[in-house]
Amino acid sequence: MRTEIETIVDETKQAISLLRRHLDWDSSLRRLDHLNNKAEDPTIWDNAAEAQALMRERQQLETSVASIRRLEQTIADSVELIAMGEEEGDPEIVSEAEKAIRDVKAEVAKRQIETLLSGEADANDTYVEVHSGAGGTESQDWAAMLERMYMRWAERSGMKVEVLEEHAGEEAGIKSATLLFKGHNAYGWMKTESGVHRLVRISPYDSQARRHTSFASVWVYPVIDDSIQIDVSESDVRIDTYRASGSGGQHINTTDSAVRITHLATGIAVSCQAERSQHKNKAKAWEMLRSRLYEEELKRREEAASATEASKSDIGWGHQIRSYVLQPYQLVKDLRTGVESTSPQDVLDGELDEFMEAALAHRVQGGGETAGDID
Repeated sequence: MRTEIETIVDETKQAISLLRRHLDWDSSLRRLDHLNNKAEDPTIWDNAAEAQALMRERQQLETSVASIRRLEQTIADSVELIAMGEEEGDPEIVSEAEKAIRDVKAEVAKRQIETLLSGEADANDTYVEVHSGAGGTESQDWAAMLERMYMRWAERSGMKVEVLEEHAGEEAGIKSATLLFKGHNAYGWMKTESGVHRLVRISPYDSQARRHTSFASVWVYPVIDDSIQIDVSESDVRIDTYRASGSGGQHINTTDSAVRITHLATGIAVSCQAERSQHKNKAKAWEMLRSRLYEEELKRREEAASATEASKSDIGWGHQIRSYVLQPYQLVKDLRTGVESTSPQDVLDGELDEFMEAALAHRVQGGGETAGDID
């Protein structure tokens, strides 16, 4: 009679085989050899943009190939350890090896979800904007909680985050923030977070300890490289400069180094105050504006391709996607997929993979009726 762990091993091997097939294993190995040879040619840097694109492709292929090899080796090593542990009567070795196998199964499942990230910008870095809703201190505190949640998720996912702009609230929290997430598939994962997020809790700012509902909006758009042409000139925009806000003291910038660029035709506005130099902030803001305009084009394409109104609504700015209830009970519920967690603190600490995976699958499959709301 087969044991549970034997079944898991067989299922995981089959799943890894599917990952190999999706990667087109033999072709990928040949392509990687070609890219490695190209990388050794010093003349490649005569064209910096082409060289950077090649190096990115090479790194992504190396990561994918090495990952599959590591998963296969871990399974093989763990099966041997189980046999050794059983032969020597050492249950601790068997237990550790079985845990390693289950960990591989979970990682393979996540990588299968990643195969859905096939959009033209999914592999790119991404900008994430967080904006507090109406409600003053309550919503500003909630926006800061969301900002922290995404930073913790990035940390767990091995991504780097830069704060490009942040406007502090009057008493607590933030009015808005713009973050840059750097990592493979950053946009592919984070695009599922665009929308309105709702918080229900007993307010720490209410002396009568009443329950409050707060809203904050998240907007995600990809960083675009030089291969994507977005034509926009200075005559199409309004450029404003202002004094960057800070935490006070030596960190306050006393010059008008912050830059806001507004695209006149669409009303899209972006801001950057991360650098002390107005010139650098302006350059970064131009990059952000081009990315926002590109994201608008992606959105139009997705709306045109959508088969149902339900799937269209998923990408709308005003669409409420998730509720986080801290009192009188504890529950986080995604309103698109129905995925729930009864541990809001873990979610707010960055445990978002389950929600992102379900939302990604929902989005790729064309969506469906939005799950019911919660009080």
